[in-house]
Amino acid sequence: MPRQSEDQPMTLPNPPSRRAFLKTAAGTLATVAAARLALPGGAWAATPGTPEVTGAKLGYIALTDSAPLVIAAEKGLFAKYGMPDVLVEKQASWGATRDNMALGSGGGGIDGGHILRPKVHLYSTGSVMQGGQGLPMYTLLNLNEDGQGLSVRQDYADSGVGLDSAPLREIFAARRAAGQEIPVAMTFPGGTHDLWMRYWLAAGGIDPTTDVDLIVVPPPQMVANMKVGNMEAFCVGEPWNEQLVNQRIGFTAATTGELWSRHPEKVLGMRADWVDANPNATIAIMMAVMEAQIWCDAPENKQEMAEIVGRRQWYNVPVADIVGRIQGRINYGRDRIEDRPDLAMKFWGEAGETSYPWKSLDAWFITENKRWGYLPGDLDTAALVDRTNRSDLWLAAAAGLGLNPGFGDSRGVETFFDGATFDPADPGAYLDAQSIKAMV
Repeated sequence: MPRQSEDQPMTLPNPPSRRAFLKTAAGTLATVAAARLALPGGAWAATPGTPEVTGAKLGYIALTDSAPLVIAAEKGLFAKYGMPDVLVEKQASWGATRDNMALGSGGGGIDGGHILRPKVHLYSTGSVMQGGQGLPMYTLLNLNEDGQGLSVRQDYADSGVGLDSAPLREIFAARRAAGQEIPVAMTFPGGTHDLWMRYWLAAGGIDPTTDVDLIVVPPPQMVANMKVGNMEAFCVGEPWNEQLVNQRIGFTAATTGELWSRHPEKVLGMRADWVDANPNATIAIMMAVMEAQIWCDAPENKQEMAEIVGRRQWYNVPVADIVGRIQGRINYGRDRIEDRPDLAMKFWGEAGETSYPWKSLDAWFITENKRWGYLPGDLDTAALVDRTNRSDLWLAAAAGLGLNPGFGDSRGVETFFDGATFDPADPGAYLDAQSIKAMV
């Protein structure tokens, strides 16, 4: 992407049609074998160069969207692509992930892993790093779309709150007038859960900067904290919203796929210095994770996936708290259960469009972080996307798997549940249209 100043429109080519070249006889992508069958003669493309190293340390949080890393480890896919010594290590929180990423494996930390997509931008600019020192990072692939939740304490079950957060506006205003705090939890400042919570509240006329008290809570601690009354609402990934409902502590007001259909969520992000030093090893890791994404997306694998990631050494969560929502069966609580396959977490898509790191989507996250004051308004969006997004490596890894989807930079104009639109060619127009914001 060409570098350009912030006041110039960000020009991205229109996306090609999403060609569904990965088909089984039933019309559904099941495994990498399906991709092979779609190729002339079913042959794989030439294998990329030999990995420079045989291992790396990758972190993950106990969230369902880390499943491709877990499955790649459990199914021996890292070894399959010449990386038998890859370690996938649990992190206590997104703050711990940041600190371990700064250390790198040479300092006892990690080289990359499962992270919130905006963290690549927040780390690289230094906005969330100690001393403001930037840590150059790359987005390698998108791990998933959708599959997060906006959940509320059971006390508000009769308030009418749902996809529209407006019913909470007067309730919160009355509490604020009485001098009470209104703790609302997310998982990391400027991360996806923070942005979804802010968007949802603001769309209902609730200013997330002044009308509530946003707090940071690690994902696995959300349910316990709501149980003891430490928060009114939270935004987090699965399986924690489902667990909240199953324990009858609260309910899901909306899933994030209802805010923005097929929104990007977590990524495989790695330190730029590691990738630059080990490009072949990076592609090998990506191929393993991409094959795992294909496996995770197959409906017939959902039960096994839930059983694997739920094990003690991974999430330590009952299968019943995982399997429903990944199959598209959403138990919102309040006696509302819906079969919504469109809201199920997606890992690959028809042709890899879920996994592909569209640059236009990075542009939205940077713009939204400007909206809330996490990034300066005059930051050059295009330049930051250009230096952090490695869609070129994704295409190389796809070629190694025998795939050639021909994706470009842009997924096009995005539309949100409240009617707002984001044109990546004109992010300034999106910001101008927001009535509630906290730009610096």
